[in-house]
Amino acid sequence: MTKSLEAIALVCTLKASPAVSSSDVMARQVLDELGTHGVHGDVVRVVDFDVRPGVEEDMGGGDEWPAIADRVRSADILVFATPTWLGHMSSVAQRVLERLDAELYRTDAHGRPAMYGKTAVVAVVGNEDGAHKIIADSFQALNDIGFTIPAQGGTYWNSEAMNPRDYKDLAKTPEAVASTTNALAANAVHLATLLSDSAYPGR
Repeated sequence: MTKSLEAIALVCTLKASPAVSSSDVMARQVLDELGTHGVHGDVVRVVDFDVRPGVEEDMGGGDEWPAIADRVRSADILVFATPTWLGHMSSVAQRVLERLDAELYRTDAHGRPAMYGKTAVVAVVGNEDGAHKIIADSFQALNDIGFTIPAQGGTYWNSEAMNPRDYKDLAKTPEAVASTTNALAANAVHLATLLSDSAYPGR
């Protein structure tokens, strides 16, 4: 029997809690869609923690990344959510990818990298262009680390050029975003279920 799936959303906003964050809003929408498929999910706003720069599993000195990494390892689906700043992912998002790099060196009993059984999706918001590039860069980095990306595994919203608005301030979710997020969730659950039932071959 297929096990129940768990998801973790790493929200890479620059805004510490309790400030309202568009990235957080979109990440929770993704988790809500995953929830319609029976997936339980939690949110970690990374900036609320002392996540040190570096590429080691534990950078010491009170580094709080190891506890976050444990939660990623326990989950089946990673939701990687970031705002757009100057056309790029946030500095927090870049730091998360750098810290996840340490997972390349963690293997299971069959020699597989630790993230081989995990599915990852990406959610991007911003009042400027850049979402496609951010999703492409995120997909490549997450795949290098060992995550598997489902078909249409990215969802995003950007305001029109030169007309700044925040996703969190929209009266309703645009239909195109809602339908994309719906497909992302369905495909992520399908893929995560397949990986749970049939792991990649060992080395």
